Amino acid sequence: MRLLLIRHGQTPSNVEHLLDTAVPGPGLTPLGQQQAAALPQALAGEEIGALYASTLLRTQLTAAPLAARTGLEVRVRDGIRELAAGDLEMRGDADAVKTYLRTVFAWAAGDMELRMPGGENGEEALRRLDAVIGEAADSGVRTVAMVSHGAAIRMWAAARAGNVDVDFAAAHALENTGVVVIEGTPADGWRVLTWEGRSLGPEAEAPEASGPTGEPLSGGVDG
Repeated sequence: MRLLLIRHGQTPSNVEHLLDTAVPGPGLTPLGQQQAAALPQALAGEEIGALYASTLLRTQLTAAPLAARTGLEVRVRDGIRELAAGDLEMRGDADAVKTYLRTVFAWAAGDMELRMPGGENGEEALRRLDAVIGEAADSGVRTVAMVSHGAAIRMWAAARAGNVDVDFAAAHALENTGVVVIEGTPADGWRVLTWEGRSLGPEAEAPEASGPTGEPLSGGVDG
């Protein structure tokens, strides 16, 4: 299966660098609407056979132009929502950001029992993401697009893709409507083909370390 993992368009909380992960969450900014409207053209070369979005409003709004272009129904699934911030919800201070980052990438490194303060642990987070991706793989559709969230995409890719490790995921920003293209199956494993258009070859260089949802650490994070 060819899996297109797409981060949602910009939200007001993105602008304010807040850990905003609760359902239903905010809608899109005017820029976020423009980003969503540009997705069909950006993905025009993909023969998308199924389209998913999370239960957060921003992913469904981002998926809407793709749905209109492809004629596909958006399959809304809670399992691909953002990694819950728990007690850190709606905070953007340095301590909250560091705790969130440390927890998210500890999960990707295999510390499944570690729990986000007041939230889920790594096992719970990966299980729900795996379930939706497994559903898509079992459907037999060759190319599936999923509009999800920055931290969820980066954590899952680091935990499940054989050619992406925690350092890579932590160092590579994922911008609003950025796309990670992955190929494989739950049984055979996964491999990242491109990360925001960049081929994942040995020559790829890591940019400035960034936050869990695609913002540089110096600039805060969002949900």
